Amino acid sequence: MKLKLAVTIAMVVAGVAGPAAAQDKPQLAFVVNAASDFWKLAEAGVKKAQAELPGYDLQFRYPAQGTAALQNALMDDLVAAGADAIMISSADPKNSIDAFNRIAGQVPLFTTDSDAPASKRIAYLGSSNTLAGVQAGEIAVAAMPDGGKCMGFVGFLGADNAMERIAGFRKAVEGSGIELVDVRGDDVDFARARSNVDDVLAANPDINCMVGFYSYNPPKIYEALQAAGKLGAIKVIAFDEDPITLGAVREGSFAGTVVQDPYQWGYQGMHLMAKYLDGDKSGIPADGLIIVPTKVIDKANVDAFEKELKERIGG
Repeated sequence: MKLKLAVTIAMVVAGVAGPAAAQDKPQLAFVVNAASDFWKLAEAGVKKAQAELPGYDLQFRYPAQGTAALQNALMDDLVAAGADAIMISSADPKNSIDAFNRIAGQVPLFTTDSDAPASKRIAYLGSSNTLAGVQAGEIAVAAMPDGGKCMGFVGFLGADNAMERIAGFRKAVEGSGIELVDVRGDDVDFARARSNVDDVLAANPDINCMVGFYSYNPPKIYEALQAAGKLGAIKVIAFDEDPITLGAVREGSFAGTVVQDPYQWGYQGMHLMAKYLDGDKSGIPADGLIIVPTKVIDKANVDAFEKELKERIGG
């Protein structure tokens, strides 16, 4: 996959042209945690918002690699280049507090996907990762009425979104006979994500359930199970809407997937920041949390859901 180092979405208002006009517009930036197809929907949401916010210059940015250091350096570059507000999905929020506070001291800072509540960010807009984890656990309970042993796979073990999903899953399966034995991290290294699954298959024959907590983990689980001839023999609970994941749900290889709504993160996030810069803070709740609901996708609704996704990205 080619990394998109900088994807800038710029619309020119009818009758206004030239670089000087663009530079006069307030700049809003959406910074993601790593290059992944998961973010295409958020990018589509930003594009939709740009069409409705011609007085702003909206930017969608990928760090060169999914590390906190490169994310924070990218934010510094954005501020130096004139960014007026930033929304970020942090790769490592706990170790980025000082950097976040430095940025927040210069421009309004918002978080999405993975929160950094200990920082001076203004608000978080995204999923309740705890509730999403509970939904994943409920899929597991329905799929394994006699219990089972699950292994989890995730990108950043220390990220809030990962820890909250894992905690929510464990809560939902309490007393069901289902055990989440361990969770393997890969730091968004796709080769390592695949090898983690291969290693579990080789070393843990008692595992009969796998949970992919980040968008690319379920496809890597699918690849490994297919290669081992174990598709369908091991229950899989997924997160997000990778095409491989949706195909596996459709064919019955996966029990289901919990999907977020990154399109709305991009769309609502840009509108939220624009209003904030205009002095309208009515969209900021007292607790600083703006929750976009997650939902469960299974064989019954996967076709309708996929149709909606294609319309959003294509539209």
